[in-house]
Order: sequence, then structure tokens, then C-alpha cells
Amino acid sequence: MLFTVAIIALFRFGSQLPTPGVDSGAIQRCLEPALAQGGIYGLINLFSGGALLQLSVFALGIMPYITASIIIQLLTVVIPRLEALKKEGQAGTARLTQYTRYLTVALAVLQSTAFIAIAREPGRLFQGCNEFLIREEIGIWGILSMVLTMTAGTAVIMWFGELITDRGVGNGMSLLIFTQLVAT
Repeated sequence: MLFTVAIIALFRFGSQLPTPGVDSGAIQRCLEPALAQGGIYGLINLFSGGALLQLSVFALGIMPYITASIIIQLLTVVIPRLEALKKEGQAGTARLTQYTRYLTVALAVLQSTAFIAIAREPGRLFQGCNEFLIREEIGIWGILSMVLTMTAGTAVIMWFGELITDRGVGNGMSLLIFTQLVAT
């Protein structure tokens, strides 16, 4: 039980830790009026546990993993080789899990790149807020480090979920999703 609580605490810490290159002050100045209005910003904040709109290390949360899982499950129906892997038992399931992990990382790269591209332009992430959320002096290497940080954050979250499932109490991914929902 204590192990699960410790992992959840680390998860919440990473959800509040800003990605390098993000102007936290500008984020807070734009976020407060947006959340006061409610609407889509409140919904996004709810499902990400406050991490996505703050551009934190764990901003993408568990969603790339869930998306990858759904895609792999759908592909097992369409691709005969994946269906055969599913029927092989534990070894096949382990291989499908590995494919899900790879797809999760690929989706995290795509999602973090898109999200950072939106956040770089003033007024695009938070309508009506014309502040630079990402520091202007950041070059291509800074952007790449931000994408790498958010992608690594997703991989760490995936690992946290597996650790909780293996050594903790309950299904790790479900507990992390629950933690995101309760956090806001």
C-alpha cells in the first residue's frame, strides 16, 4: 500500500513540475482567467489532472498509452499476425504489450510536438492571452528537449503504472487515471 502511495505522490509531483523552457508565470497568468470561464479549459484540466495546460513534465498523462492500447486491440482484429500473437498465450500477449509500449512512445512524440507547436504561438493555447508561454529565446534544441522531456514523462508514467500493477495495490493505469481525475 505504501509503495502505491509513493508512486502516486511521484506522479503528482511530475504533474506539477514544469517542462524546461516553459514560462510558468505566463502559464499561471493565462490559466487563471481561462479556468474561471470554465468550458473546454476546465474539461481539459479535469482529465489531465491540471498537468496539460501547465505544460508539465507529465503533461500528456496516460492518454498516449490508452490510445496505443486501443489501436493495438483494433489492429489485432484486422491484422492476422497480431491475432495469431494474441492466441499464442502469455508469450504473444507479452509481444503485444511491447508493441503497445513502442506505439505509446511514438504517439507521445507526436502529441508533445503538436502541443508545443500550439503553445509557442501567443493566443493559440489560451484564447485572449497574448503572452509567450514558451520562452522566446529557445531554439530548435530547446524545443527538442521539451519534446524529449514530455515523451520521457509519458514513458515514466507508463512504467509507474506497471510498477503499481506488479508490486502495488490494484491496476496501476486505472489508479493513475483516477489520480488525474481526483487531482483537480
